[in-house]
Amino acid sequence: MLAANRVEPRKPSSLTAGLLFFNFKRLEEQMEKITVILPDGAKVELDAGSNAYDLAGAIGSRLQKAAVAAVINDNLMDLSTKLNDGDVVAIVVDHNEAAIDIIRHSTAHIMAQAVMRLYPNVKLGVGPTIEGGYYYDFDLGKRLSVEDFPAIEKEMRKIISENLLFERQVVSKEEAKKIFKDQPYKLELIEDIEEETVSLYSMGEFTDLCRGPHILSTGRVKAFKLLSVAGAYWRGDEKRPMLQRIYGTAFPNEKELKEHLERLGEAERRDHRKLGRELDLFSIDEEFGAGLPLWHPRGAILRKVIEDFWKDEHIKRGYELIATPHIAKVDLWQTSGHWDFYRESMFSPMEVEGTDYVVKPMNCPGHIKIYKSHTRSYRDLPLRWAELGTVYRFERSGVLHGLLRVRGFTQDDAHIFCTPDQIETEILGVIELMTYILKAFGFDKYDVYLSTQPEKFVGTQENWDRATNALRAALEKAGLEFEIDPGEGVFYGPKIDVKIRDALGRSWQCTTIQVDFNLPDRFDIAYVGADNKEHKPIMIHRAILGSLERFIGVLIENYAGAFPVWIAPEQAIVLPIADRHNNYALDVASNLKKIGARVEVDLRSESVNKKIRDAQLMKIPYMLIVGDREIERGQVSVRDRTGERGSINLDDFIEELMMNMRPL
Repeated sequence: MLAANRVEPRKPSSLTAGLLFFNFKRLEEQMEKITVILPDGAKVELDAGSNAYDLAGAIGSRLQKAAVAAVINDNLMDLSTKLNDGDVVAIVVDHNEAAIDIIRHSTAHIMAQAVMRLYPNVKLGVGPTIEGGYYYDFDLGKRLSVEDFPAIEKEMRKIISENLLFERQVVSKEEAKKIFKDQPYKLELIEDIEEETVSLYSMGEFTDLCRGPHILSTGRVKAFKLLSVAGAYWRGDEKRPMLQRIYGTAFPNEKELKEHLERLGEAERRDHRKLGRELDLFSIDEEFGAGLPLWHPRGAILRKVIEDFWKDEHIKRGYELIATPHIAKVDLWQTSGHWDFYRESMFSPMEVEGTDYVVKPMNCPGHIKIYKSHTRSYRDLPLRWAELGTVYRFERSGVLHGLLRVRGFTQDDAHIFCTPDQIETEILGVIELMTYILKAFGFDKYDVYLSTQPEKFVGTQENWDRATNALRAALEKAGLEFEIDPGEGVFYGPKIDVKIRDALGRSWQCTTIQVDFNLPDRFDIAYVGADNKEHKPIMIHRAILGSLERFIGVLIENYAGAFPVWIAPEQAIVLPIADRHNNYALDVASNLKKIGARVEVDLRSESVNKKIRDAQLMKIPYMLIVGDREIERGQVSVRDRTGERGSINLDDFIEELMMNMRPL
């Protein structure tokens, strides 16, 4: 998105000088007037040649000060954009989400300019905004570290103090190639642009290849911070050069920046990769393979608890469990369309006795094959089939991230085959199951989106309308607030997406419910209707948790590793004070295991204080300390994660534990 290059030095323009230039250009036009329309229908008269910044000033000085960009005739544009008679204009202010993105986008340019001033021979990659900030990729003759940040930030502050205008110009691709002749990554980007012209933004001596929009001038950046540096392959391809990626963030003011940095600090403490090692849950071994988690005993128990709960709740609601193999013949994926449309994300085929097989990227074709194994009647429908199916997708190494982005993962997959008039009821059932399961894991805040028909689609308009209306009606009946995401449905049907919010307010993609008109047609599946004729069933794809790996990563970070009792790998640990207390400790553990509790006994010859510290580090919910007094009275001294509680009868503790062993 971004590209930059040093051009011939020139005297930096200031905001004041730039505005004087704009005013000078308007001298001839002062006698002419234009009228623009505000979102509420109000009309504002301006001098011909006025821009969006002038409009903000005409409305009020406070608005002009807070203005970042403008929406002109539904297009997000720079404040310096000249207005025409009849334009419909809305001013975008600094706390608007789009405005913050523009501020960060502009700060990425400022960072690139600062790096180029400090390292004149740098080759620059791309620098888009991302959630919570921005980054920029650099090809340097030296390795950067956080120790280099103070110098870069100092130069950025200097650029901000110079208050340089962001000046936009449109040039031909050939002219752009001349400007960026010493920047190979930029030249590659220019080659990939389909249009014959490209837009550039300049601030002083620095020019950037960019669509924009941008803030009016560098002085509009009020609060920023560089965060980290990491390696990143050019365009995410491990066969291309490794660049250095600097991450940063920016906010409209220092208060919001400080709050964000505090949240980042808390997020770092909750990082599932760090806690995964400390709690001995999982590891990723490069010799075994990148993006392929290895589950340790404690992590495997955590998975089992989640899987057992998931299976039990599905069976209660009329789902049947099925299982499909990890590999299938290439022909299957050609029929499904994955081979043509999803091949980049599939692993290469393996030859078996002259036939090519592929590890599965999806579970759906296997479920369809089970459907086709019998003739189905309308009386059989709906069929609800669920599988915790492990799939494999080729993700480039540059995007792999702990459990959140892996190459092998287990989907909590299910498919519902139903008649068209059953869609709404089935969707409502999925939503009820979703809300119950997510609440059980502690998630009751989420954002819901209904994605509607895109420009290119398969299936009849009647089916699309019916499915979309069914999804909408189910959401309304469930009492869920949702946003329409127009045109963002997949080509084979409309869908519902749910993003859960964790303890830090972060959003995670979780549940997805998709109506599919495509695969039933490609695999030619049918059911016999009441009219004794064949009809195409509707296929609903749905996942509640998404993938177990990703969901467990989110769980770890949401609870900072201190899981609720019912899902904790170890629910209690018994700590004998001395060796003579070991037999009683083992008896306590035996009684707890009879009620299904996951309990361990620490028989090490360590002090009880060290045993307590170690148990706290492993975030075990209950520590039961036993000594002479506890043996004499048939008690346990209970200490939970919040501190010491004192001694209680073993039977009373068992009753308390049983209450907490159930989902929330």
